[in-house]
Amino acid sequence: MAGLLALAAVRAVPGDVAHPGAVIGACAAVAGVYAAGPLTPAVSASRRAARWWLAALGAGWLVLLALTPDGVWLAFPLYFLQLHLLSRRGGLLAVVATALAAITAFAAHRGVFSPAVAIGPALGAAVAVAVVWGYQALYRESERRRRLIEELTAARADLAAAQHTAGVLAERERLAREIHDTLAQGLSSIQLLLRAAERALPDRPAAAASHVVRARETAVGNLAEARRFVAALTPPALEGTTLAGALERLCATTSAQHPVAVRFRLAGTPRALSTAVEVALLRIAQSAVSNTVRHARATTGEVTLSHLDDGVRLDVVDDGAGFDPGGLPAPDPAAGGFGIAAMRARTRALHGTLVLESSPGGGTALSARFPLDAARRRSDAPDENEV
Repeated sequence: MAGLLALAAVRAVPGDVAHPGAVIGACAAVAGVYAAGPLTPAVSASRRAARWWLAALGAGWLVLLALTPDGVWLAFPLYFLQLHLLSRRGGLLAVVATALAAITAFAAHRGVFSPAVAIGPALGAAVAVAVVWGYQALYRESERRRRLIEELTAARADLAAAQHTAGVLAERERLAREIHDTLAQGLSSIQLLLRAAERALPDRPAAAASHVVRARETAVGNLAEARRFVAALTPPALEGTTLAGALERLCATTSAQHPVAVRFRLAGTPRALSTAVEVALLRIAQSAVSNTVRHARATTGEVTLSHLDDGVRLDVVDDGAGFDPGGLPAPDPAAGGFGIAAMRARTRALHGTLVLESSPGGGTALSARFPLDAARRRSDAPDENEV
């Protein structure tokens, strides 16, 4: 704009136009109006004020256009201002009006109208519209992509936070199951043995000493469980033996330490199982036998490991007092009601099934079953031996 105004003023100096002073004054006035726009806070802050400024600039340009044909050149920068400051439709109408005014004034100064007179302003108007509308389209697309990237970034952050929370909850649930099925059960057995020793004193010191020895042995085993639990290793009950051997030893230890005769029975041809399935079956058996000792008031129990054609099943049955499965309270680790919920979580994590049958006075029967391909399926919960 400044260069075109300077060119129009310089060309008026030799006297090629009728009123060179008026042309120079009009150029100065248009330059002053143009320069005042960006410097005026109202024009920068208000779309309405900017349109009034554009109207004043257009009026000055029309005066200059009436004085000299060189004013036609200023139509091109005016096109961009109109398209930028006005609406899409208003800008297009203003560009058309400006182009018609430029063509008409140029033809009047030449004294003749020809296609060459109209080509320049019309072509400039078309180029300005194409450039501005193309830029606006690119800007809108850029803004759309920027918002999309922001949304994707926010969604990824939310997903990462959700995955972290889910991982924390899953790990917390795993820790709760492990603590309940190992440390809590061992501490409960120690408590029962020490209580039996307390009752045997002072009349039966030998029996009391026997209970204390068993409590110490249970504490040693519990300590080994805790160390391997922290290190995420295979449970010590499964080290150097099979699952059947570990279950048989569990039944023998329970029968020796508590007034409940628990028998073990193996059915079917043993086959290799994944570590995750073996750990789950062992933990379920430990929890079920512990419940029999602590709550069932049973005299006999039976643990059966059955290797079937399509899977493996663990059954734990006792002749205790039984209970109503539908009346179980919500899991509360602080109150000690977490065992059955932990069993269900273990079987669900490996795509197994858990069935619990009991009635008041009718004993309790628990059955956990895992399919043969449980070890090959992707579990939603972390593996029991992973941290």
